[in-house]
Amino acid sequence: MNILIAILALNLIVIVHELGHYLVAKGFNIKVLEFSLFFGPKLFSVKKGETIYSLRLFPVGAFVQLEGEEEASLSARAFSNKPLAARAAVVAAGPLMNFLTAMLFLAIAFLIGGYSSNLLETVPPGSPAAQAGLQRGDRIISYDGKRVYQPADFFTLLMINQGKPSIVEYQRGKEKRQTLLAPYVVTEERYILGFGAREPYGEDSTIIEYILPGSPAEQAGLLPGDRIISLDQDPVRNKQELTAYLHRRNGEPVTVTFRRAGEERQVTIQPRLEKGAAYYDTGLSFQVVRGDFWGTILQPPVYMYSTLRSVLYTLGWLFTGKVSITELAGPVRIVSIMSEAVSQSPTVGLILLNLLNISALIGMAIGATNLLPLPALDGGRLLLLGLEGLRGKPLPPEKEAAISMLGFVLLMSLGIFVLFNDLIQLIRG
Repeated sequence: MNILIAILALNLIVIVHELGHYLVAKGFNIKVLEFSLFFGPKLFSVKKGETIYSLRLFPVGAFVQLEGEEEASLSARAFSNKPLAARAAVVAAGPLMNFLTAMLFLAIAFLIGGYSSNLLETVPPGSPAAQAGLQRGDRIISYDGKRVYQPADFFTLLMINQGKPSIVEYQRGKEKRQTLLAPYVVTEERYILGFGAREPYGEDSTIIEYILPGSPAEQAGLLPGDRIISLDQDPVRNKQELTAYLHRRNGEPVTVTFRRAGEERQVTIQPRLEKGAAYYDTGLSFQVVRGDFWGTILQPPVYMYSTLRSVLYTLGWLFTGKVSITELAGPVRIVSIMSEAVSQSPTVGLILLNLLNISALIGMAIGATNLLPLPALDGGRLLLLGLEGLRGKPLPPEKEAAISMLGFVLLMSLGIFVLFNDLIQLIRG
């Protein structure tokens, strides 16, 4: 059921895109031959006026077929015979429809659940943020020289910088300040005892809140409430020092001294190697704003600009190697992400809220990707129309066909790679 809801939501984003092409084509009196939901053999079709509306077998996507779009036509209503501005408007309408729908989804989601602001919520004592002098209520302005429009920008830049110390600009009251923030780096391979701490930082981060089942800590008999004092007689003041010591010992057994009910005890534990993606922690969280009507209405355009900027950044990071191409998500992983959001939502209201947020994000990504100046994408078609405007005449049909075919082959190759990459990432978990 969760996967079905996710597939329907993803299809809605694609259908909205094609609906944009359809509506603007109708507005310019271009003959629409067919508007189809999904691909493959027809299951059902009905002709209304001059347009065939069809439902096809494979429940993925949609398409619009315009007269004169792929073949020569003498009709004055053919796409190819319309003025350059009209054709450009029809091509651009798909991504634009994605952007408008995304902003509508965001506005609804923000009005219901609020939106994340740049104001800091909590700054745990002992955290990297606290050590940098940041406080609750500070407003983050930039990270490593790049403007931060929303918390997602902050965390993206934090990840791309791979935890290196970076200058953070922030506002406190009416005063703008700068500080050096050195995130806590958790490596891909780390040795663990297998407990959750009462607090993420500070003295109470050595107090055990819970024990992971089957962990070295459980096997050694540690219990919630125990406070770890030292490892091999070396005092540990917080969990970060504990983790660093285990890393230095490279998995060798350690003697753990802990206090239980005022009594000091010792036990020897063999740490366990855990592998996962590296991450970088600052201790920061951001305030969620609710009830600010005008702020909520103005937030979707800001959110969209931030997201589109991230798409451009990501393309640059792909070429510089800061982001691996294996991190690109295709339709399989997108459906998986949406399905997970549905499954983790305890109420129907939260399901809808999560779907609105994720659908808006994916809709913006699809719209932005379609505007890339690559053959077979809307952006590539707009580029060809721009060249036509500069030349004063269209490209020869054989050249345009060759460019489109090259783009199609490249997109299919990328699509196949992303599909297999999605499957591999899902299998790996």
